[in-house]
Amino acid sequence: MNLFTGTRSKGGAATGARLRSVLRGLAVASTALALAIPVTSATATPAAIPPGLSCHTGKHAIDEYTGFALCRNNGSQTQTFWVHLVCGWAPDVDGNRVTVRPGESDQSTAHCGKIGTGIGEIHVRP
Repeated sequence: MNLFTGTRSKGGAATGARLRSVLRGLAVASTALALAIPVTSATATPAAIPPGLSCHTGKHAIDEYTGFALCRNNGSQTQTFWVHLVCGWAPDVDGNRVTVRPGESDQSTAHCGKIGTGIGEIHVRP
């Protein structure tokens, strides 16, 4: 039906049925594609930790925009590390650089901006 004049087009019912069939096929294909795309979690995921360090990473218990890396140096040389936060819409941030001697532990912290969606990933950088 023509929306401007209110009259039927010359194609009749067959044209409408074909159009509905094409639209239905398009809807099925787009739904299948949407279901095939993996959805990533918004929780913090730890990345590879530099050799010689054993680290525990996470979000602050009260403020989910603050992340940390608590690392112990299991190696035989002094190491420096820092936490790197992937902050969603806000710019990514690096925490304070921490130097630990063999056998010692210390923590690096960083804070994502409030305009973002919070911490998406937490990495430990050498």
